Amino acid sequence: MATAWHLGLSIPAIVSVGVALAVLLLFWGFAIVVSRRLNPARRRLADIGAPGGVSHDRGLGERIAGAVRPVERFVMPQGAERESTQERLQHAGIRGPSALRAFYGVKILLSVGLLAIWIACAYFLLPSLRTGAIVFLALAAAFIGLIAPNLWLDARVTARHRLLRNGFPDALDLLTVCVESGLGLAQALQRVADEIEVSHPELAEEIAQVTAQMRAGVEREAALRGLATRTGLEDIRGFVSLMIQTLRFGTGIADTLRVYSAEFRDRRMQRAEEAAAKIGTKLIFPLVLCLFPSFFLVAIGPAVIRLVEAFSRVAATH
Repeated sequence: MATAWHLGLSIPAIVSVGVALAVLLLFWGFAIVVSRRLNPARRRLADIGAPGGVSHDRGLGERIAGAVRPVERFVMPQGAERESTQERLQHAGIRGPSALRAFYGVKILLSVGLLAIWIACAYFLLPSLRTGAIVFLALAAAFIGLIAPNLWLDARVTARHRLLRNGFPDALDLLTVCVESGLGLAQALQRVADEIEVSHPELAEEIAQVTAQMRAGVEREAALRGLATRTGLEDIRGFVSLMIQTLRFGTGIADTLRVYSAEFRDRRMQRAEEAAAKIGTKLIFPLVLCLFPSFFLVAIGPAVIRLVEAFSRVAATH
């Protein structure tokens, strides 16, 4: 510090240089990672050099998870929050042993990156800004970096649930037809997964995983419960509960599927009627904010203009 003062450097200058170097190293590392991932020569050499011609190059998520592993106990939560995040990742279709570490690693990188970028911009582009404002906005940038991955994960879970819910009626009808034609449960599920692979790939992937678990020796009830746990959808959870009861008590699967299919259609019709009943209330806001001002402008505008002109003439005569 004495050397810095001897050279005539102030504390803001030292902080600016440090932040600039940190941002430079961050972007430099990001550019190296992206260039290596996009370089076809490196990818081809990795494929050739790997045993059996299969590349073992780790993805960006696994690299982030590997970087977080040494400090895992300091940055990752424990208990209920950890289980809740793991469940949300499963519902979003992000699975694997390193998914949780990669998620929290992205949160840390995004928070630190936004914090460093803001401090650099504040010192270089906004030198007149007060220190208190810089610190407050820096904390806000770090908070945005921490909360943005959670918002993205919630949006992805909602989008995936919508896709699964849209494809479930078709899958249920196909499953009913396959079972009534004489196929077993595992064969019927595999046939349904093959048929809806193009139109509903997310649901096809989940059903195919159930059949793969059954072929691997997992009990049918456990495989069906895994489907309900992975998707987190209420409709699929009800279907799984009904199928488990059917398998446990030995009743006919075709009759059960037919009853549940009719019940599900009634439930879907009720949701459609509920959405239709809400349209009148939702139309109030665009009517008040968009249509009514335009209507009043067209209907009353000319009369207002004439009144203003008339009052202007009267005032000019007096």
